[in-house]
Amino acid sequence: MHITARDLAALIPPGFTLGVATAAFQIEGALDEDGRGPAGWDVFSRKPGAIVEDHSPAVACDHYHRMPQDVALMKQLGVDSYRFSFAWPRIQPTGSGPANRAGLAFYDRLLDELLANGISPMATIYHWDTPLALDEAGGWMNRDTAYRLGEYAGILAEKFGDRVARWVTINEPATVSTNGYSLGLHSPGKELVLNAFPTVHHQLLGHGLAVQALRAANVPGEIGMTNVYSPMVPNSINPLDYISAGLMDLAQNRLYADPVLTGKYPDLIRAAKFFSAFDHPAEDMELISQPLDFYGLNYYMPTKVAVGPGAGAVPASMAEAMGSDLSAAGSGGTPFHVETWPEADITSYGWPVKPEYMGVALKEMAERYPNLPPVILTEGGASFEDIIVRDKSTNTRFIPDERRLKYLSDHLEAALRATAPGGDAESIDLRGYYVWSLLDNFEWSAGYNQPFGLLHVDFETQERTPKASYFWYQELIEERDLVNAAGAAIAQAAAPEVLDTEAPDDGVAPLGASA
Repeated sequence: MHITARDLAALIPPGFTLGVATAAFQIEGALDEDGRGPAGWDVFSRKPGAIVEDHSPAVACDHYHRMPQDVALMKQLGVDSYRFSFAWPRIQPTGSGPANRAGLAFYDRLLDELLANGISPMATIYHWDTPLALDEAGGWMNRDTAYRLGEYAGILAEKFGDRVARWVTINEPATVSTNGYSLGLHSPGKELVLNAFPTVHHQLLGHGLAVQALRAANVPGEIGMTNVYSPMVPNSINPLDYISAGLMDLAQNRLYADPVLTGKYPDLIRAAKFFSAFDHPAEDMELISQPLDFYGLNYYMPTKVAVGPGAGAVPASMAEAMGSDLSAAGSGGTPFHVETWPEADITSYGWPVKPEYMGVALKEMAERYPNLPPVILTEGGASFEDIIVRDKSTNTRFIPDERRLKYLSDHLEAALRATAPGGDAESIDLRGYYVWSLLDNFEWSAGYNQPFGLLHVDFETQERTPKASYFWYQELIEERDLVNAAGAAIAQAAAPEVLDTEAPDDGVAPLGASA
């Protein structure tokens, strides 16, 4: 059993954001419309075998044409905020130069629709859809891409700065570097292993340049970035397993967070040979570590690590879900590998469901970064196979996704308890939680086989069907609003009566008044 929506709502502090998240490439479709240029992912997804069952992102959720309907579903859900991403090639078709007016117009309509429905926009500047021209010039291996991202951020700030409440500069640089450049599982499909390090630095530099552009434009919205975080857990008490978990922690967590939050790379990383071979100007770190209004954390699961060669950073079960075979990498890849959690429920992606590690992640962040800005959980969710139940008497469809519902409830509860007074991470100012995702979508290399949505999407008809998790989230938001209303009423009743301070009509001036 999981906590009731009412009891969970009682744990939510005032001002805490409950939202949903998506990414442009995963939902928009319309890849060849209104002047959008090609992205590296467009080309990668057409490579035979790159995507499960050769699924195509060409239509995806057709959000580009169905955006008002999707915003209406968010309004019905009752969310405070919607996290979306601007499609870089839709706005700058080649990744540089003037903006595409039709692309800007789409996001104009989206922002106006959100605000008209009382939904606060959180906009991600870069969510992996690198314009093809930049990919062909080296992508994130090329320092110039960071400057192009800064230029692009300036265009967005000028056009949309008045309406975006929160900005995310870049999403999960760790996934781009690891899956896109080290292992070849994502676009652009490079298998550079440790030689992919420049992509780490260039993405972080791009983040810093984007922050600089937003600040220069004086945008009123809050500015942050988003990193994925997974606690690394030794497989046993073997000291080598502990060392392996520590190395994995450096490579997947601290390599991306330390530069942003402390202004330097971890000592072991800086001492490593592959780092010393890559030089960068000292002033880069000042750009990368500019103060942020919030720090975004994407949390899905912990990772169990053991010494010895294996498939590296991606567990075999997840690789299978992505349609990838990592068996060839087993003997020559890394000196450590990812292990399974036999006792844990797993998602369709092969991820272990261990909500208690949400608190561990937050505790580790609190201990490592004493000056951590407010934190927002910018993504959390799970893919499970959905079963559609049809009620013949009413000809309606229902999707009882209890496992997803429980995943979301348990993880949100763990985060709220960890950051409450007396919790393991009580020093963290936790500001919100965004469910991944609003819609079943194109899940990168896994195609359409990994549904994360609160809304089921029939990719043949584009019909949206709310799942049980959608109705649960709706109930949670309603219960939260009732708690807030009750609290406001109590506070108002307890407020001292305001005395009448008007001057008495007797010709005598009150104290302090001039005669």
